[in-house]
Amino acid sequence: MRRTILTVLLLVLGAHAAAAKTLVFCSEGNPEALNPQLVTTTTGMNAAMPMFNNLVEFAPGSTEIRAALAESWTISDDGRTYVFQLRPGVRFHPAPDFTPTREMNADDVVFSLMRQWDESHPFHKVTVGGFDYFKDMGLLELIEAIEKVDERAVRIRLARPEAPFLANLAMPFNAILSAEYAATLAARGEPERLDAWPVGTGPFVFDGYQKDVTVRYRAFDGYWRGRQPIDTLVFSITPNPAVRLIKLKAGECQLMVFPDPADAAAIAADPALVLMRQEGFNIGYLSLNTRMAPFDDVRVRRAVNMAIDKGLILETVYAGAGVVAKNPIPPTLWSYNDDIEPYPHDAEAARRLMVEAGYANGIDTELWYMPVSRPYNPNGKRVAELIAADLAMIGIRAELRTEGWQEYRIRLQSGSAPMALFGWTGDNGDPDNFFDVLLGCTAARPGGNNVAKWCDRDYEALVSRAKVAPSRAEREELYRKAQVIFHDEAPWVPLAHSVVFLGARKAVTGFKMDALGRNIFEGVDLSDVDSR
Repeated sequence: MRRTILTVLLLVLGAHAAAAKTLVFCSEGNPEALNPQLVTTTTGMNAAMPMFNNLVEFAPGSTEIRAALAESWTISDDGRTYVFQLRPGVRFHPAPDFTPTREMNADDVVFSLMRQWDESHPFHKVTVGGFDYFKDMGLLELIEAIEKVDERAVRIRLARPEAPFLANLAMPFNAILSAEYAATLAARGEPERLDAWPVGTGPFVFDGYQKDVTVRYRAFDGYWRGRQPIDTLVFSITPNPAVRLIKLKAGECQLMVFPDPADAAAIAADPALVLMRQEGFNIGYLSLNTRMAPFDDVRVRRAVNMAIDKGLILETVYAGAGVVAKNPIPPTLWSYNDDIEPYPHDAEAARRLMVEAGYANGIDTELWYMPVSRPYNPNGKRVAELIAADLAMIGIRAELRTEGWQEYRIRLQSGSAPMALFGWTGDNGDPDNFFDVLLGCTAARPGGNNVAKWCDRDYEALVSRAKVAPSRAEREELYRKAQVIFHDEAPWVPLAHSVVFLGARKAVTGFKMDALGRNIFEGVDLSDVDSR
């Protein structure tokens, strides 16, 4: 009898284990951090998002704002005061040597925002690197106060009304962390663990990170929206798109990002796979460091713009899956100025500008290219090779350079690369997320996302006015004028707006491509049938 009971128990446990579901996502690179407050790349945001929630969030697949940890909010008539009513019953994750004793409340919201805003906050300088996105968005100057009203309400007061503020709160860097966890770690003398072992309220609990290999998560039983159908989520870090595709075909991963556009047709034709695609909300560009000679001369920057054959790059690298860029925002975003005439591909005119600028004998410089594939640049090295060949025709001799993705990003943001390939996928559906974050004077500081280090006061005035303009029509007109200045001053060579592809096994259900380029696993499941 005892053996029979044991046998039944083992069969039950075995059946349960067999039913456990693991979804493997082939990601393109290492996250620069696991706390979303510290990241600026989509790679880092994607790795952090399974673990966290914000006060408000974007509805999956759209830029529509919806309630999240705040179940409702009010905005004062002057647009400067926001009061958020918090959702009851929200639990934080456990962690090694930490078990939450209370629900999420106003203390956690105040802690999470104050940590970024207040330089005297005890957790502000815990991790080297700072809160670059918070700073680039101008929130240091915009916010006047962050206050606890009661256990279930938080008030944020602004120095001025700002149209994109709610959308900014929905971005990953404004995720809500546990103040109780932070206090526990501080008392234990290891405050840095707050960022190294994240604790959030999201659908998945952090379960470990091995650089260049995996980030692992497990479903959170206490998630406020309900437990996820996936038991284990694994990010398999696979920088090479060809290797990602091999893994997808072999069933070693069920989802992969950024296949080579040249492989799109093959994925679509494979009966075991699904090819997803959408118009990219992005821009790929060549940044010209305006604080380094010779790119501090607008004539050289214009010459570079005229030297590069963007059409050839689009055809060769993007396999035609996109459009040539002329502005810093995608044509699908409101306020896009289609009246601007792009620089022509004219090597002779470019050579004349180089002579006029005093560089008749040409120059030697460096051209940095991305070590990872991104939707806005599927193959950084190949794009750099094509650009270098074009630049050689006008006397610019460019040595190709690269580093690991995190080191590459730090180099560009520090302002130490003369020419560099970079790009952006919009984070909140507002033009400000391109115009100010990528080209504003605040973001030109060391560590900021304005990697051209360009600061034009006329441009800055237009973008700043657009933040507080009372109507979309007024904002649109200001942004259209800002694009004219951008074109004339040429701090970038805008290259392309790409179509975004994603490959999946047919067993994957419930996954939606995100309008903002993120990969969201809440509600995703695996069916029992996989036609491997």
